Amino acid sequence: SDLPEKKMVFKGLGANKEDMNKLMLTPRICYPLPGGSALITFEKAEVAQRIIEVKEHMVELTCWEELEDLDQCRIRVQAAPVEILLPSALEVGLTQSSRSILVSDLPNLNITEEALLDKLELFFSKKKNGGSEVESREFLDDSGQVVLTFTQDGVAELLIERGHIQVPIVGGKYEVKISPCMKGDITNLQLQPSRCPRTVLLSGIPDVLAEESMKDTLEIYFQKASRGGGEVDVLAYVPAGRTGVAVFVED
Repeated sequence: SDLPEKKMVFKGLGANKEDMNKLMLTPRICYPLPGGSALITFEKAEVAQRIIEVKEHMVELTCWEELEDLDQCRIRVQAAPVEILLPSALEVGLTQSSRSILVSDLPNLNITEEALLDKLELFFSKKKNGGSEVESREFLDDSGQVVLTFTQDGVAELLIERGHIQVPIVGGKYEVKISPCMKGDITNLQLQPSRCPRTVLLSGIPDVLAEESMKDTLEIYFQKASRGGGEVDVLAYVPAGRTGVAVFVED
């Protein structure tokens, strides 16, 4: 339960015949951030390494207006590396659904997704259109396509053979594409730990400044070369009492 959520994007490689059965993985790691912590990404990896080696830093708060006690203008924060799990090997088994079809090339109309699903279900539920009773329908937000599942076997296969079909929607007829609905199951996934080269996790940050003031303070401190710092690329801060999620993508 302590591991970060792992999201991946799969892209097929078809440039060469020998690559037809290979996949290219683009990791997208969602990393949980507890309250009182920050992630700071430097432009150079050697700067992050120097900050981690020091481990503990006394950060000057530069006496912001929020502070009433000028004797407490420093905070102690801990710096640690960011370890994440990345996929090193993956096997996916693909199967074609016997009762489902994928409907694509849908028109861009000024109607809701639910209304579009109703129109498609009404059309494909009629035997004269080559369909039958629709068991379920699903709009795929990431692709703008629709998956229709029928209650009877054989219907999907016949529609897929047709390839294209004209569907009446909002007073017009639009040709849509009918394709097989493929479902993939991960049969083998191997992960290996990896350290982010340019990112440092800061923890133990007390709630003594407003969020923007604390972000500015941390960035000012850690970009100073006299303290082993350097140019900051990105800084994300989560105040105490709250939680956040940082997203890591391929560098």
